[in-house]
Amino acid sequence: MTMTPTENLPTTEHRATLGSWITGRAGVWVFAVAAVVLVAFLAVRLTKVLAVTPAVANRPVPTVSVTGIGISKVPTTVSIIGTIGARYDMPIGVEDAAGRVASILVEAGDHVKRGQVLARLNVSILEPQVANLEAALEQARAEAELADAEYRRAQAVGASGALSAEETGRRKSTSLTAAAKVKFAEAQLNEARARLARADIRAPEDGTILTRNVEVGQTALPGGEALFRLSKGGQVEMKGQVAEQDLPLLSVGQLVNVRLTGTSKTYPGTIRLLGAVIDPATRLGMARIDLLPDPNLRPGAFARAEVTVSNAERAVLPQTAVLTDERGSYVLIVNKQNKVERRAVRVSGIVQSGVTIAEGVAGTDQVIATAGAFLTEGEVVKPMLVQAGKS
Repeated sequence: MTMTPTENLPTTEHRATLGSWITGRAGVWVFAVAAVVLVAFLAVRLTKVLAVTPAVANRPVPTVSVTGIGISKVPTTVSIIGTIGARYDMPIGVEDAAGRVASILVEAGDHVKRGQVLARLNVSILEPQVANLEAALEQARAEAELADAEYRRAQAVGASGALSAEETGRRKSTSLTAAAKVKFAEAQLNEARARLARADIRAPEDGTILTRNVEVGQTALPGGEALFRLSKGGQVEMKGQVAEQDLPLLSVGQLVNVRLTGTSKTYPGTIRLLGAVIDPATRLGMARIDLLPDPNLRPGAFARAEVTVSNAERAVLPQTAVLTDERGSYVLIVNKQNKVERRAVRVSGIVQSGVTIAEGVAGTDQVIATAGAFLTEGEVVKPMLVQAGKS
């Protein structure tokens, strides 16, 4: 029998049955592939866990050095910054008329006695003036003696009536005028001699020459720049400044240790004077410290003084125990469960035995002394105590 093309095509029922069969087969394959992938993933994870767990379980607990809280006497000091200077700085210059410097007899650093000649001015004009006035005084004295003799004769003759009273009075006046001229000549001579004496520039007190600001041939003027500066008795002091809040902690007579910049040697001294006012611009007060004379204490040298005003006991830890990060200073302690614990602290200073701690630790804490940076918070450790010191 001959089939038409229409009869060879599947019917609608056949197409539905075929689609259902194909869809079911695909679902089975997808489920099978997903199961295989899941099993493989679980196998990999289990392998890693089994590989890591024995390593963690077998890792030994690290031993760390811990220290207790040490105690140290920490001094409270006040710093004074200033310069070394002469206690009595005396300028020496020309007292009278200007003059040319003829000679200089001392140098800076020389020790001189009171009245010692430091320099001499040119006296080529003053010496002739003195000689001239000496001659004028001798002439005035001779004239005064002659006038006095004539007056005495007039008194003797006037009693007999040989001279009039007017003549006797005139001779008396002449005698008195001559005597006055003698006094005037003496005064002029004394003034000239004083000017001549002041041509020798002398030391007003015993002491040390600090500076010499004159050269031979220079014209020295009264009221001008000082030719020399003298430290009376060679006494030196530190002229310093102290912060406003520290000034009430100081008192006259306190012992002070002074150090020059760049040196470690200390020079003992005592506070002799405290300023009565505070500079409103700098908020600093003045302090004067008396020092013993020493060749190294040169005026103008920069110095720093420290005054111990109190001593108190403070908690102290080794410097290696205190760590710092972006959150601030901290230490690692071992708690009761032997686990590492972070503890924030506030550092108040540094002493010879370590770092002083103002707050953050207690007396019973066990602080990890070294290698704290290699530990993590919460890690189990085995503490080994290191004896804390007391100073």
